[in-house]
Amino acid sequence: MDYIQQVYKGKRELWMFILTSIIISGIFVLNFIAYLFKSPEDMDAAYEIMKSIPANLSLIINLAPFAILLILLFVFVKFIHQRSILSLTTARKKIDWKRVLFSFLLIVFVTLLTFSISYYLDPSQIELQFNAIKFVILLIISLLLFPFQIGLEEYLFRGYFMQHIGDLVKNKWFPLLFTSIFFGIAHSANPEVAELGFVTMVFYIGTGLLLGIMTLMDDGLELALGFHLGNNLLAALLITSDWSALQTDAIFKYTAQEANHTALEIIMPVFILYPIILFILSKKYKWSNWKDKLLGNVVKPSKENYKILEEIGKNDTEL
Repeated sequence: MDYIQQVYKGKRELWMFILTSIIISGIFVLNFIAYLFKSPEDMDAAYEIMKSIPANLSLIINLAPFAILLILLFVFVKFIHQRSILSLTTARKKIDWKRVLFSFLLIVFVTLLTFSISYYLDPSQIELQFNAIKFVILLIISLLLFPFQIGLEEYLFRGYFMQHIGDLVKNKWFPLLFTSIFFGIAHSANPEVAELGFVTMVFYIGTGLLLGIMTLMDDGLELALGFHLGNNLLAALLITSDWSALQTDAIFKYTAQEANHTALEIIMPVFILYPIILFILSKKYKWSNWKDKLLGNVVKPSKENYKILEEIGKNDTEL
């Protein structure tokens, strides 16, 4: 059984999917609607209000709702869909934490390497602002809350939506594209989009596509969880700016009043760095049969296997 087929271990009534989707993803939808109808002046005013709040407090305010929503998603999956969180996480018999660690370390290494090269070539607009006390507080908040934030996004987009939409449409390519686009839309109200333009959406959607490919090719969320956590932790801890989504007491600060990144610099990771990352992962984990994994059909197990899956779902004691 592949990753999407894990959905057959529980109940799949349409009303369950609609109810869970509305409640859990409502915050993303409302955020996008607000962004569409607010004027640029209103958005600027909202960003200025957030900037006036102490950085660490602002980070807590931004991340705390994700913890509540992730727990709520788990409750819906466990008690309404009546299946285990393990089946939402991976097609393996247990979560492979080594995979989480490897993808985490991979993106941390790549990010530190590219930042070091950029800083060496032109340090003029990057300022060291390290404050030990503030940074330790930031580190503690980040380690406590970012797992919930990235956990919700991965379990919702690459997990819940990927599996249930795959079941509804009976293929894999549509949920892969849908979740990637929805992931980008969910980030459309970030100040980077207003500052850098909608070319930034290529980066967000491309990142969603990368994480979705990881999930389908590897039959689990482990690689996506590690990658996403490493990426977001460094986004908060390494460097900040006045126009970034996260205003933090990071080690460095980008001092330019306005972002001066070119469109090429924004989308370069999507078309150059991401394929390299996928190549590394494919070699390490010996991925094969790409066409079926990413474009194939979602087949409901036979009646005999289906009954076995239902029993597994009922008797699964892990989460």
